[in-house]
Amino acid sequence: MSPKFDYDNIVRVLPSANLHVGQRAWIVGVFESRPKGSYFERFPAGTVYSIEFEDGTSSQLHESDLELDQS
Repeated sequence: MSPKFDYDNIVRVLPSANLHVGQRAWIVGVFESRPKGSYFERFPAGTVYSIEFEDGTSSQLHESDLELDQS
């Protein structure tokens, strides 16, 4: 299954993320296959994205916590 988003897409964080809800961000990393162990095991199966917010901070979120920004 291919990723839902691509590099440089502008997305908005959904309430299911429980952080940065409603904020806009850019896709800066796409993890279809994840490194074994540690940090990435906390996410459900599927693609995880590194996103950068307008204030310059960044985070990793599962694709189910993001939607394409339509504004």
